[in-house]
Parts: sequence; C-alpha cells; structure tokens
Amino acid sequence: MTTNRLEQAVAFAREAGEFTVRLFYDPTLAVERKGDQSPVTEADRGAELLLRERIGAVFPDDGILGEEFPEKPGTSGYRWLLDPIDGTKSFIHGVPIYSTLIGIEREGRPVSGVIALPALGECLWAGLGQGAWHTSPRFSVPKQARVSNCANLSEALFLTSEKLTFDQTNREEAYREFENQARLTRTWGDAYGYFMVATGRADLMVDAEMSPWDAAPLLVIMQEAGGRFTDWQGNATIHGGEGVGSNGHLHDAAMAITRKF
Repeated sequence: MTTNRLEQAVAFAREAGEFTVRLFYDPTLAVERKGDQSPVTEADRGAELLLRERIGAVFPDDGILGEEFPEKPGTSGYRWLLDPIDGTKSFIHGVPIYSTLIGIEREGRPVSGVIALPALGECLWAGLGQGAWHTSPRFSVPKQARVSNCANLSEALFLTSEKLTFDQTNREEAYREFENQARLTRTWGDAYGYFMVATGRADLMVDAEMSPWDAAPLLVIMQEAGGRFTDWQGNATIHGGEGVGSNGHLHDAAMAITRKF
C-alpha cells in the first residue's frame, strides 16, 4: 500500500509541478503577502488544490496537511504533507531551484517523500527500505541517489536557505561557525539544498527554521540516500521546526555546532 501511495505521490508531484511551470517567471503573476510576510501566489494555491483533488480522488480516507489551506483530517492512518511551491521567493524571481514537495506519514511516522524540481525537470523520491531514486533530463532511466563521501567539514559544501533565519532565531553564531569551518558556503536553499545533498552534489544543508511541510519528504529521502536528517539536537523528526541534512559522515560535526544553540 505504501508503494502504491509513493508511485501516486511521484505522479501527483510531477503534475502539480507542471502546473507551476506554466506560471513560472510570469511578469503578470500577482504576489501577495501572508500574515508572516512570506509571499504566496495563485501558483502556490492552484498547485496545492490540484494535489488535494488528486489525493482525495484516489485516497479519500487519508489526511492532508498543506501550507496554503486548512488541514483535512483522515481515518486511514495515512497523512499527506504538501508544499506546492517550496521556494516561492525563488519562483517569483525566475530562479529555477524551487520545488514541489510531498511527504507521507503512516500513524505519524514518515514513510515516503518526493521532491520535484519542475523548472529543472528533475525529481527525487524515496520510500522506507526502497532506496532513493533520481530522474533528470541528463539520463534516460532513474538512478539510485547516494550522498557524497566527504568526511571533513573543512572540505564540505555547506548550504542553507537564508542567513536571515539564523539571525531571527538568535543563532547568528551558528551560521558563522558553519561558514568559517566549511570549504564553501552557498544559499542554494529550501528543499533544493537537501536534493543536492541526497544526490551527492553538496555535503551539508542546515535550516534554522522549518515547517512540517518543508521537512516532510526529507527524513526518508536523506536516510534512503545514505545520509541523515534531524533537528538541531539530533532527533530524527520532521516536526522539530528546524533541520540538518547531511551525508552522514558530517552529522556529528554539524551537531557539535547546532547543539550549542
């Protein structure tokens, strides 16, 4: 049953992603501000409505928690967590590293996840015990995703979404430590950063602030790719309000920094 849901989740994420591409970098697209001042567009809302419609048609008893609309309770024990556009700031400025995210929980435990990169044509998905799989226009069949072998923070590519979130959560020093210790630092962030780590193109991704729908697919994907995803104290959860995704080799070094804050 989980496999069937994962297969459907990949199809749903791709379809919702295609919907967003039709509005990507549209100069006429209206951008609104939510209560927390984060941006939202008709692309965000339309993609989530599409996902909710598809899930409801195939799995009517499953719960749904999404970023843009109220939670729909379920009775099956399964819950879908949705972020129709993770990286709306990138999306509205024509930066193609935004993503469509789907995570699935069973009885509160993450069991599968999907990260689709619609503007880049890439997709990454995983189910517990099924490995992590990556598609790209660069190859004709899905490839198994694996993290890098980098074992020293001094040789690592460290990613984050925004330095501002470190400042807003009084963790400026944590950011400075990561930047000082890593070989390279870039803000290729949001779920795209975790995609980079899971496919071995980066080594460490850290966020000081995350919502459950931001983190929903990450724990399973990172684990199945050979890495780790935890909160700043080392708990393997998508509900910690923060996130550290690593190739596994660097996780203890990351924890040595984050646990101080």
